Amino acid sequence: MFGFPKSVPSLEVDTSTPNNELKKETPATLSSDDFPEGGLAAWATVFGAFLVQFCGFGYAQSFGVYQAYYTTVYIANESASTISWIGGVNVSMTIFIGLVSGRLFDKGYFYYLVWGGAVLDIVCLWLLCLTKPDSFYQTFLVQGLGCGIAQGLTYLPSVALVSHYFMQHRALAMTIVASGSSMGSIIQPIMLNNLLNTHGFKTAAVANAALITGLLLWACLLMRTRLPPPSSTLPFKTAIVKFSNDGAYMVGCFGLLLFSVGYFYPLFYIQLDAELHGLSSNINFYILVILNVFSFLGRLSAGFIAIRVGVLNLITMGMFGCSVVILGMIGAHSEGGFIVIAILYGYCAGTFIALANPLLAGFATDQLELGARMGIGFAFTGVGGLVSGSIEGALLGGKFIWWKPAVLSGIFTLAGASFLAFTIVMILQRQKQKAATSQKA
Repeated sequence: MFGFPKSVPSLEVDTSTPNNELKKETPATLSSDDFPEGGLAAWATVFGAFLVQFCGFGYAQSFGVYQAYYTTVYIANESASTISWIGGVNVSMTIFIGLVSGRLFDKGYFYYLVWGGAVLDIVCLWLLCLTKPDSFYQTFLVQGLGCGIAQGLTYLPSVALVSHYFMQHRALAMTIVASGSSMGSIIQPIMLNNLLNTHGFKTAAVANAALITGLLLWACLLMRTRLPPPSSTLPFKTAIVKFSNDGAYMVGCFGLLLFSVGYFYPLFYIQLDAELHGLSSNINFYILVILNVFSFLGRLSAGFIAIRVGVLNLITMGMFGCSVVILGMIGAHSEGGFIVIAILYGYCAGTFIALANPLLAGFATDQLELGARMGIGFAFTGVGGLVSGSIEGALLGGKFIWWKPAVLSGIFTLAGASFLAFTIVMILQRQKQKAATSQKA
């Protein structure tokens, strides 16, 4: 219909974002000359944020390993739907807390957030080692709620901090950061699958806790703020009014909400799906790794492709790709079928994750509202992530009828992608109106 035109802004530079038509109410606007676009401190911060993603979303996206192990071995007294609440709450808290941590980041509390979140995450991971078999609530409180809150304190601030150093290359820097979660969700499932099935849960949990402890400490030491805390912040009520009047932003956020309901289905259930379809243990153990390897490639390539295609165009195409692949899971019964699903979904999902951060950051009209824009946007996705696993697990049922959750997830992801496509249309219309007004003037 509109062919994903290149004229849609890439959302890398503030002057190309739709919200620049709104009057700026703060003095925090910076030109492209105010950003170093590189240097030792900048790339050290990028690497530190990369490690935060490795330990945060990289851990959350490895939950498919826990889902399969808990369902069949460690918490076998509970249904798959109940167990999925652990992963769902972990993901949703990581995202929901961004609504608070984003505002605190805007006020200059970066170091309190990342150090506090890192310490809490480390404590919770070591407590997970002490949980008992068939004790759902112990595991839920520590892994779902505790780790989720901790990761929420570090996730958004570490990503938003990259915007202190980059403007012209912000999308590229943020996709490098986002690839950290892919790397985490490659290495951690390999480690967990091997240790869980040879040495048991406690050894696997201890090894994972030790790994994340070391990486989080390095991450906190590497990241450095560059811009001083603003003398004033955008009041929350003012921000809500301003953002709600931005139709393209709100439609995009609602699209992210719908998409996230279906997005986590393959991440949570593909390993259990492969296992219960009787595939070999090698495929069972590494199907999630294959998915995340291609997710890593998708995230890295997205930053380069978005420079030419545009962030909003590319993320929309990735979301449509995810919906098609999820619907294709209905027919996955063989090793070849699962491998193809993992490859295609991994790449499309990687594109989505890599560009979600620059998409939301690009809507900000100045530095003061950066954290709030991202926090509110991620809060929408948190709603979807919270209900995703439990709904899909309930549809799956005790008889494991796989086509039901696949259809539901495919429909929701398709609807979410459609809303992002409509956002493109809205921005194009706004650009035309602005051009017409300029010509008349």
